[in-house]
Amino acid sequence: MKAIRCVPLTIVIMDGIAYREGTCGNAVTEAYTPHMDWLLQNCPYTLLRAHGTAVGLPSDKDMGNSEVGHNAIGAGRVFPQGARLVNEAIATGNVFQGRGWRRIMDFVRSSHGTFHFIGLFSDGNVHSHTDHLRAMLKHLAHHEKHPRARVHILLDGRDVGETSALDYVIPFEGFLKELCDAALVDYRIASGGGRMKITMDRYEADWDMVALGWKTHVAGEGRGFSSAEEAIRTYRQENPGVIDQDLPPFVVVDAEGPVGPIRDGDAVVFFNFRGDRAIEISRAFEEADFSVFQRVPNPQVAYAGMLEYDTEAHIPQNFLVAPPHIDRTMGEFLCREGVRQLAISETQKFGHVTYFWNGNRSGSLDEALEEFIEIPSDRVPFEERPWMKSAEITDRVLEAMGSGLYDFIRLNYPNGDMVGHTGVYQAARIAVESVDLALGRLMAATRKVGGTLLVTADHGNAEEMYELDKKTGQAKTHKDGQPKAKTAHTLNPVWFIVYDPEKRFTIRLNTSIKAPGLSHIAATCFRFLGLTPPDFYDPPLFEIQGG
Repeated sequence: MKAIRCVPLTIVIMDGIAYREGTCGNAVTEAYTPHMDWLLQNCPYTLLRAHGTAVGLPSDKDMGNSEVGHNAIGAGRVFPQGARLVNEAIATGNVFQGRGWRRIMDFVRSSHGTFHFIGLFSDGNVHSHTDHLRAMLKHLAHHEKHPRARVHILLDGRDVGETSALDYVIPFEGFLKELCDAALVDYRIASGGGRMKITMDRYEADWDMVALGWKTHVAGEGRGFSSAEEAIRTYRQENPGVIDQDLPPFVVVDAEGPVGPIRDGDAVVFFNFRGDRAIEISRAFEEADFSVFQRVPNPQVAYAGMLEYDTEAHIPQNFLVAPPHIDRTMGEFLCREGVRQLAISETQKFGHVTYFWNGNRSGSLDEALEEFIEIPSDRVPFEERPWMKSAEITDRVLEAMGSGLYDFIRLNYPNGDMVGHTGVYQAARIAVESVDLALGRLMAATRKVGGTLLVTADHGNAEEMYELDKKTGQAKTHKDGQPKAKTAHTLNPVWFIVYDPEKRFTIRLNTSIKAPGLSHIAATCFRFLGLTPPDFYDPPLFEIQGG
């Protein structure tokens, strides 16, 4: 490897902002984005695949997400990701022979306890998949012959249709009835609520969500209904327009009370495979000295996550499927070469430019060379503050660029993703415009310091805010003629743009790469830093000379 440059290289992750040719429901093309427009007209760029097999997911029908996207960027090559690993473990039966499953099975069998499953209840394949839940329930009933199980469902409306909960709940109730009749077991849905209301907080942004989840799932306290279907229909009638991710918590009750609180001697599996929104509830179940909120009750249970969500902190201690071992990341090599690095975002994506970027490792790789800055996110609905913390992030980055203390700066603007998930089109446009305004400030600072700016994204979202008819390309509509909002990620490619105002480099597209993806970014950054990338990294996107 050669010596690094003496001026900063800055890479911007415009989270959830991708390319789509059509304009219907496209909050990216419809937004006022003079800086992005200028970059695309005047700078070298290419489009990158950010979904499916390009980021380690099972198939190209699988939308990308921030976790696998940042893993691929930081690792410089593609690793099989959570959904694919779990699919294989279930298909081979290895998950049921592993130490994690056997431990909780032995515990709950000896205690004659109830087996509980908690997780995101959809087939979005971003955090979880209902096929995994069904497979575990079938095995539990037919092979383990365990008599009693309860399911605690976290409603999605974010990685799938915004009001699709009953499309999952009603067939699942039928599945449970058939399973109970065939295997003579007692398996039921016990509680639930929207994923943005209970249980699935991340990055310690709002522990109250986890506390409310504990009260709902563990204590069995809250508003009672005879079924999950009744709860969902009632909440929708009471609050027309509410989407699944925002539905309040509920508890399923019968004549004797809650049907499935968690008690001493029970087993609990959190069946999400993605880690960021699974860590806090895992800590609440496992940590003996946990003090973030009062756990009442605090039952003695056997707990397991679908994967080990934090491989450095070993959260959880017990898990069903080994996570991908991501080694020799971009950050490791840059630290080895003495490259001074800054990673910055607000709370909602801080873990993505740190933990996921560094191969699912918590903390710094080298405290002398890395600085991590977290800007606390506002605790308000994202559609009410679509600009989020883009200005504050930019303020700190401009300071860092001018300080001369960093060779490589990476930052994430969460706006396109977090606001895109709300389904509010006007807010998504403002979110994109906020990012564009920030880009303009970064471009000016890049010119001032003589640096280079790379602009990309981890997946799409804001460019497809409506459910679209595949034949016509037009928005699907509700009965009142209003377009149906899309809150999920997309399959669309993302830009990779190079802004080199000083013309330090001769840049030509590497035409030997037939289907470039996010994993090619690492080697590209190495080239701009004057370093030779490892030969096992996916090759750089451009042929780069100079510097």
